[in-house]
Amino acid sequence: MNRVVGDTMPHHTVFEAKIEHLQILDETGKLDKKLAKDTLSNDDVVYLYEQMRVCRALDDIAFKLQRSGRMGTYPQNKGQEANAVGSALAMVKGNDWIVPSYRENAALFMHGMPMHMVIQYWMGDERGSQFPEGVNITPLSVPIGTHMLHATGIAWAMKQRKQENAAVITYFGDGATSEGDFHNAMNFASVMQVPTIFYCQNNSWAISLPREQQMNSATVAQKAIAYDMPTIRVDGNDIFAVYKATQDARKRAIEGGGPSFIEGVTYRLADHTTADDASRYRDPKELEQWVERDPLIRTRKYMESVGVWDDKKQEELDTRAETIVKEVIEAAISVPAPDKSDFFNYMFAEIPEDLKRQRDTMRTTSIGRNPSQIGLQAQHQNA
Repeated sequence: MNRVVGDTMPHHTVFEAKIEHLQILDETGKLDKKLAKDTLSNDDVVYLYEQMRVCRALDDIAFKLQRSGRMGTYPQNKGQEANAVGSALAMVKGNDWIVPSYRENAALFMHGMPMHMVIQYWMGDERGSQFPEGVNITPLSVPIGTHMLHATGIAWAMKQRKQENAAVITYFGDGATSEGDFHNAMNFASVMQVPTIFYCQNNSWAISLPREQQMNSATVAQKAIAYDMPTIRVDGNDIFAVYKATQDARKRAIEGGGPSFIEGVTYRLADHTTADDASRYRDPKELEQWVERDPLIRTRKYMESVGVWDDKKQEELDTRAETIVKEVIEAAISVPAPDKSDFFNYMFAEIPEDLKRQRDTMRTTSIGRNPSQIGLQAQHQNA
């Protein structure tokens, strides 16, 4: 983006912009070595592939849990995993912050979130959002776009505290860029020049609404131009491109260059959630085209081409992934049910007297009608 200032001419160009697209590893597994320089080592690639495979396995078992009535709903990550792992590797665990939406499981696991907690959360236990101390992740955000304000706020606090060498990344979908909260967060981040990385997973669908029906812009990335924010469009199924773009954005952020925007072009290969049926609105041919671009398939082709992967290693990984997710599910299921009084205990820092009575009687009216609560009724009348 360039500001072009004229001299005394009454009609002149004051601003020009362009959107760059980055792809380093193509659909066939062919790598652009020049662009890949100083990005991922073969060990990094194997590690990221393993993370994607485990995330895919967790998706599969979570789907079965939901269908068997043991989970209310679940948003699968299938097809979008490269966006999560590539960007997460560029962030510093225990130092940087991740402010997620709900389709970035692998990034959360890589950043320190215990895997069973995401299952715990989708099984309806809010304690699945109470992460261990030192895990710099905010709770999953189902309301569309609201969490981006939190990401900007965290980054602003970092700047106010003069916290150096730290940045915040927040994830969202293309549909979220139609929300007012998105623009509020982008504008504030730009004006205050805070170290926030806005990562849009453009999977072309806002539930059942295709991208072209919710925006008229050729790219999502160009929305950042209005906020004079560095922006780029990348192949979101390419772990090299995702890592490179996030690495550059983080470097810019910690050096005082302010926020950045990344559009990762990807596709969800599953339904929006287990409560959705994408076959009712999505063309099967479109799905077939994107199945061929699956980030796991692409990454495996590359690893095999450089001799770091084979069928035996794949079998070992598949077995290991199944073992891991089995242990994760067992850990989530074995968590003791919360005490009913916790509904009140965590509502306020100091519980008001009327809520104490509700908690102790488990009634909102007719306090004390239970013979065992006569004393409580007297207390209520004397209060």
